[in-house]
Amino acid sequence: MNCRIKALFSTISSTSPPRQTLADHHQIRTLVRVRLKWVKNRSLDHIIETQTDLKAAFLLKDAIARSSTGHVTSKSIAPWQKLLGLTVPTLRFIRRYPTLFEEFPHPKFPSLPCFRLTNYGSMLHKQEQLVSQTLESDTVDRLSRVLMMTRDQMAPLQSLHPLQWDLGLPDDFDHTLVKKYPDRFRVVKGSNGLNCLKLLQWRSELAVSELQKGNERAELSSGGEEFRKFRRGQTALAFPMSFPRGYGAQKKVKAWMEEFQKLPYVSPYEDSRGIDPNSNLMEKRVVGVLHEFLSLTLYKKTKRNYLRNLRAELNLPHKFTRIFTRYPGIFYLSLKCKTTTVALREGYRRGKVVNLNALGRHREKFYYVMRTGLIHRNKGLDMLPQLDDLANEGKEELEEEEESEEEEVEMSDRCYEDVDLESEVGSDED
Repeated sequence: MNCRIKALFSTISSTSPPRQTLADHHQIRTLVRVRLKWVKNRSLDHIIETQTDLKAAFLLKDAIARSSTGHVTSKSIAPWQKLLGLTVPTLRFIRRYPTLFEEFPHPKFPSLPCFRLTNYGSMLHKQEQLVSQTLESDTVDRLSRVLMMTRDQMAPLQSLHPLQWDLGLPDDFDHTLVKKYPDRFRVVKGSNGLNCLKLLQWRSELAVSELQKGNERAELSSGGEEFRKFRRGQTALAFPMSFPRGYGAQKKVKAWMEEFQKLPYVSPYEDSRGIDPNSNLMEKRVVGVLHEFLSLTLYKKTKRNYLRNLRAELNLPHKFTRIFTRYPGIFYLSLKCKTTTVALREGYRRGKVVNLNALGRHREKFYYVMRTGLIHRNKGLDMLPQLDDLANEGKEELEEEEESEEEEVEMSDRCYEDVDLESEVGSDED
């Protein structure tokens, strides 16, 4: 009799499994632990390397434009190497690009080199200001969404300033945007005494993540039902994944990712303070926050340290950066240029950024001018009349280079080849 009862209960439990609620996910930790090795992606590394030089040139351009004299001296920019993220001295770097920066002797001290913008550099700067003005509404919404992801809809200005380039914010956003949009932003004192940017107006239409938008677009184009089910109350929502060569076919990795994708999706705009920090649900929520943050950046990437600066505000665990190497199908961790950069894999296709906005396209034009100056630097400003044609030619060459590098996966570099995904993040506390 006891055997029959046991068999009956066994049949019931196997045919009608109990539905897990969000609360159940708070209390369990069942995700498979898979140890993977880090794989170098030459295409993404190349993009990150060129972006580092582009950002440095932009910062130098802005410094010259802000200067009351219209120029900077070699002595004043010499200490900026680390600030600009350069691996070479600042003076050597600025001399590489004569199509943007014109060198001349100081009026009073002839032995002191000075640099000002060329006519083409000045024109590009003015064009950038016009582009930024046309995109101001989009920029305000992007900044609002970043603040909406934080616990109290506020973040320290000292943590936001390093993100200006990545988020496409104006140089003095904490003054211009606050003054122009007093109903949206205000500078306040945080509990730690730091000046913080506070969001004053919550907009529900902005509280829709890029993952949700992407699933909705995919449903409309392919006729799928995943997002429709999500809107009807099904809690799971899958992240797009693109694994390095060889990883996606591994059985353990497949099982791990299937289990992860079935977990409930928690919007980065929802209050997460009630979620168990050691649960599977919190892990997927952290992936969602990082995915959304990187999606809001112009180039779908940022430095790991910049995210660390906002850890408390985004309610992320202390060692949240392990997520980047734990989910190589979603994120890519680059060690180029003596720093660690995190990129969103789905943000790139065939060596190019997907859905680059007008400001990003203007920066590409700036980069082509830089590249022309590097190739023809011996001719210097004499190349300016031919610059437009050379820029287009350089663009075609660059696309060919990036397309060929996209297919390659470099694993022979002894500095990185055997970096284990779990051990690499041991530098989290550096």
